This record gives sequence, structure tokens and C-alpha cells, in this order.
Amino acid sequence: MENGKWKNKAWIFFRFLFLHRFFHFPFSIFHFPFSIFHFPFSIFVFLTVIINTYENPAALDAVLARLCKTRRPADELVIADDGSSQATRDVVENWAMRAPMPVKHAWQEHHGFRRARVLNAAIAAAEGEYLVFLDGDCLPSARFVSDHRAMAEANYFVQCRRCFIDESAVPAAIDGSRSMLKLALSGQITGLFKSVRLPWPTVCRDQDLQGILGCNLGIWKQDLVDVNGYDESYEGWGKEDSDLAARLYHLGRQRKFIHGRAIVYHLNHPPASRAQLPDAMRRLEETIASGRIKALQGLDRHPIKP
Repeated sequence: MENGKWKNKAWIFFRFLFLHRFFHFPFSIFHFPFSIFHFPFSIFVFLTVIINTYENPAALDAVLARLCKTRRPADELVIADDGSSQATRDVVENWAMRAPMPVKHAWQEHHGFRRARVLNAAIAAAEGEYLVFLDGDCLPSARFVSDHRAMAEANYFVQCRRCFIDESAVPAAIDGSRSMLKLALSGQITGLFKSVRLPWPTVCRDQDLQGILGCNLGIWKQDLVDVNGYDESYEGWGKEDSDLAARLYHLGRQRKFIHGRAIVYHLNHPPASRAQLPDAMRRLEETIASGRIKALQGLDRHPIKP
């Protein structure tokens, strides 16, 4: 009888501990306390976060602040800057002095939308063996980096999702005057399901181009070298990430398409021009049809740090 009472008390204690862990914060409500054991061989990987930005210093400052406070932070941050002015440089220099990890600034002159080119420059400068790509207008959640560490797996790249903060609420999200919970309860976050960290993530292993995004993407650096990085012939908005994914598939890699991990909050803004999208679509179709692995104008244009 005494043994039975002990077992019953132990069960009550562990159930309380588990539920407390589950519900301690509404937008992390589905934290699974033992997730560190899911992929024990990837949590020690040297990880670089590459943040793409252009003339949005306030948002970049908020992104860097979150990355420096996240659980198990990145080993390195590289800012891929498509020609921003001094205000952005000041933000980067400020964090370079304060951050708990090295912060690098890969900058190029602005001659239109040349995201693919500056990302290649950032890849070349990165020392990490695993690279996580994040747009400078996407606020990462507290477990963003640790989630990507846990999800890294040989022969796969990882694609996670994003939810959206209404443009009217962006200033409050950036300065922290309103929490994500308050924004959600007031209907100012859309794609709300994508803002929830699930107790067990949904994982689809495929070779599909649907849902490819460059703002929440984890790729082994060696795989990027093998496909020659981004194709810099993509200028203007659109499809450079899909082209990269297609060539990774041609290389024999697969995607881990994941919901419920590495949550990011996109700060909505007026859309960029889509004028170059038809040309980008034709270029992507040619890449798919050709089975090409290496970018025609790619990473080999940038000296890679040994």
C-alpha cells in the first residue's frame, strides 16, 4: 500500500511538472521539455545565422536583439546587406560590440534588388558548417536557433514557416510595447497556426518546391558549396530560393518541411516590385528542366573563408 501511495504521488508530481512546462507562456505553450534528445548528433553543430536586410535598421536591431537572447544562441551572425546606408551600419557595429558571438557585415552597393548576390557573399564569409537564413523583417522566437540545431540532418535542408504581423502593428512589435500574445488576441497576427510551437512538430520529407521560403531555411554549407550557392542571375524579387531548392534536389538532397518549430513573425510591409517575376519564372523552369546542379553565376564568384 505504501508503495502504491508513493507511485501515485510521484505521478501527480511529474504530471504537474509536465503541465507547468507545457503552459508557462502562451506562445511557447507547446514546448516539449525533452526535445534536446530528439536529434542528439546535431545539437553541437557550429551554426551561423545569415540575416538578409536592406534599409530597415529598426527591424534589424530588433532581430539581432532577439537572436542574442535566444536559447542556445548561434555561434556566429552574418548580416547580408544589399546596400543599406549608415543607419544600418551603426546597428551592426553596435551589436558587434555587444553580442555574445561574432557579428559580420557582408555589404554590397545597391544596384536594384540583388539578394542572391549578397547572400552568396554572406555564405562565403560564414564560418558555420550549418547556415540558417532569416530575413531582416522576421522576428525570431526564443527557440528559433535551438530548434534549427535540433532539426539539422545530413542530406536534408530544413524549411520552416512564418506567421504575419499586420503592418499597423509593426512598430509595437519592433519596440516590444505589445507582446505577440496581445497582437494575436487583437487579431493582428495572421497565419496564427504557424505561430504555435507544437508538442511534436509535423515533418514532411519531400522534393517539392511549394512552400519554399528563404526567410526560415537551414542548409549545410557544404551542400551550398556543391550547388554553387544562389544563382546571381536572379535580380529583382522572386524565385531565387526555389532555384536553389531545385538544384539541391538535383544534387540528391531532400527537404524537411516542418510546422511547429523555429517560429518567426514576419513584419508586414508594402510588397516589392514583381516586375521581374515572369523572367524569374522562366529561369526557374529552365533550371528544373535541365537538371542543373550548379548555379551559372554563383558562390564561386566570392572567395570562401577556409
